Amino acid sequence: MKVYVISDIVVNDQQKYEEYMKLVPDTINKYGGKYLVRGGEIITRSGDWNPKGRCVVLEFPSINALNKWNDSPEYQPVKKIRESCSTSQSFIVSSGDLPF
Repeated sequence: MKVYVISDIVVNDQQKYEEYMKLVPDTINKYGGKYLVRGGEIITRSGDWNPKGRCVVLEFPSINALNKWNDSPEYQPVKKIRESCSTSQSFIVSSGDLPF
């Protein structure tokens, strides 16, 4: 079952974040993931949810693939770059109502 990672990312160092953006796609692709949204305008339609930064949506074929990517040796140094230049909030949504 497909899963989606939805993130609100506040960039504190644009130059470092651009380095991250160059490196991360290959790590995502290797584990079957892909970008669905990478930035863009955010319009709140209802409620008071107000993302503070960039909205990023990733799709992975399964929670297992997502976890393998997140824990992979390829992603760890790239992840450190992101953590050094931004703050984020993320959540995971499955494509159906079955458990992960």
